[in-house]
Amino acid sequence: MGAYILRRLLLIIPTLLGIMVLNFVIIQFAPGGPVEQILFQLEHGSEGSGATERFTGTGDGVQGTSSSASDAQGSYRGSQGLEQELKDELTKQFGLDRPIHERFFLMLWNYARFDFGESFFRSVSVIDLIVEKMPVSISLGLWTTLIAYMVSIPLGIAKAVRDGSRFDAISSGVIVAAYAIPSFLFAVVLLVLFAGGSYWQLFPLRGLTSENWEDLSLVGKVIDYLWHIVLPVSAMMISGFATLTLLTRNSFLDEIRKQYVITARAKGLSERGVLYGHVFRNAMLIVIAGFPGAFLGAFFAGALIVETVFSLDGLGLLGFESVVSRDYPVVLGTLYIFGLMGLVVKLLSDLMYVWIDPRIDFERREG
Repeated sequence: MGAYILRRLLLIIPTLLGIMVLNFVIIQFAPGGPVEQILFQLEHGSEGSGATERFTGTGDGVQGTSSSASDAQGSYRGSQGLEQELKDELTKQFGLDRPIHERFFLMLWNYARFDFGESFFRSVSVIDLIVEKMPVSISLGLWTTLIAYMVSIPLGIAKAVRDGSRFDAISSGVIVAAYAIPSFLFAVVLLVLFAGGSYWQLFPLRGLTSENWEDLSLVGKVIDYLWHIVLPVSAMMISGFATLTLLTRNSFLDEIRKQYVITARAKGLSERGVLYGHVFRNAMLIVIAGFPGAFLGAFFAGALIVETVFSLDGLGLLGFESVVSRDYPVVLGTLYIFGLMGLVVKLLSDLMYVWIDPRIDFERREG
């Protein structure tokens, strides 16, 4: 098993390299870089915007404060059109004047040391931004995964026991329909229906806490937090709940049809004793072992879609704003973290299979 783990860990390196190459190349061809974003803000006189409050260049370590931004803005307004001198200054400040290959290898060297540089438009390092926003995404992912398991496992067992019945057929139709609904579309529908869009104002429109959060008691804070996460978690679990329910159902059906179940019934055990004394333990192996992967799927779904819809201050909203503003260090840094987390969690999922069922041997399968 040690050799298998070592091979998987070594495979993370070329996989991450491929991810970063692809993302870096896409960014180079994306129209409108950070320099163009700042010049656009200056041209339209958007004072106080994030693009003009701070410039941070990772190439030569040159940093400008809000005063330098104001000076640049003033000089720009006094000119006719886009001054090439200002554009060259910003390009050098961001380190974009270097050749592409030099910037790429410098990025790889820094990322290997977990040095993601600083945000172009914020006075904070990328790693601090990620650490600050990650608790929101992790909490949403955990709640989504736990609730999905609490709903899907009993429902999957009930469908397996009633295989072929009207309940099984109707619930399968509902599950397939739920799986076909995109998370972002369901999130918008929930906002319109229950967050004051056009019908009822039952839940808050955005955020995870109310404005008077600090003034609430401990019980009040818990209730307020749970009140805020109802709609985001519901939107995130819609497709994961469907997948997990069908997985549980099929796993139980496979076990119910095996010979040891027939033998247990022949010995006079009740259906409940057979189901929970023999079938449950074996059927739940694949379901429980898939928990890390299910959490990662919920984590990504919330980070990339739902947080933006509900204006939740997590990694998803951070990534969306960074893409819009062309904050390349934040974009590439978050993609690197996501890629690394995905590869590590995938390895943990495989190891959990082995831990739950020692009969599984990945080394023998590879051989």
